[in-house]
Amino acid sequence: MKQPAKSACPCGSELPYTECCGPLHDGAAAPDAAALMRSRYCAYVLAIELYLLSTWHPSTRPTQIDPDGALAPQWLGLQVRRHVTTGAASAIVEFVARYRVGGRAQRLHEISHFVQQAGRWYYVDGEFPALTSKSSAAKSPAGKSPTSIRAKPPAKGGND
Repeated sequence: MKQPAKSACPCGSELPYTECCGPLHDGAAAPDAAALMRSRYCAYVLAIELYLLSTWHPSTRPTQIDPDGALAPQWLGLQVRRHVTTGAASAIVEFVARYRVGGRAQRLHEISHFVQQAGRWYYVDGEFPALTSKSSAAKSPAGKSPTSIRAKPPAKGGND
């Protein structure tokens, strides 16, 4: 599902989609890890599977995902809490994403790890710190980050 050109971007920046995450979804490089995080959240809202996979680091990327499957959350909002450069080509982004599944509103709190290679940022993985709010969940409905919801693990090699 593509976002209408003049609509506000789903990432919450208050900019039009065409001036915010739209260019990244069309192939432009994210200027930093926070911009990539916002664009990945937006890609989940809009169910842009190819973008989600292409911005996932190959070392942790699943073979496929289903961002709009039967149990897909309804994304309600994103709050980026902090963005910290941790090295010449690495960063973390801490965020809280609000969503609804089966009529129940929840929150996902994640500290995501990103790396930059050949001028492009990639999502690697995330940690799930406990939230202080009693009504908040520390994990998504699938027990995974919004960047990995409904991810199918890569095929295992060797003789299992």
